[in-house]
Amino acid sequence: MIVSSIKDVKGVNVINEAYKNVVGRVLISPETGWDDYVMRMFELGKDGYSADHQHDFPHIVFVLDGTGLLVLDGEEKPIESGSFAYIPNNSQHQLLNKGTGDEKLKFICIVHQEDHVPFE
Repeated sequence: MIVSSIKDVKGVNVINEAYKNVVGRVLISPETGWDDYVMRMFELGKDGYSADHQHDFPHIVFVLDGTGLLVLDGEEKPIESGSFAYIPNNSQHQLLNKGTGDEKLKFICIVHQEDHVPFE
């Protein structure tokens, strides 16, 4: 069992040319008691974006704060606090921060543990 806070989990800058201004945190994983899944939180800073990619596993996204776009198989879907999405396997997708000023797009992403790629 784990009860914690985002402020107690170290953020890691995602260093990859396909990402811009992205910080990731692993909140819950097999190491903390969820045997099969990993719950991560991402923050996309000003003009930030995730990779435009696809993979052979599905995942779930829940937006905590900010505004942006989810581009899913070429279709732009506006997202904001409270938005959620199921991204099927092999779907081309990308998340982009479209907030104003220094507003961050913060979202939870849940994947099967085998599909989680460590940030460091």
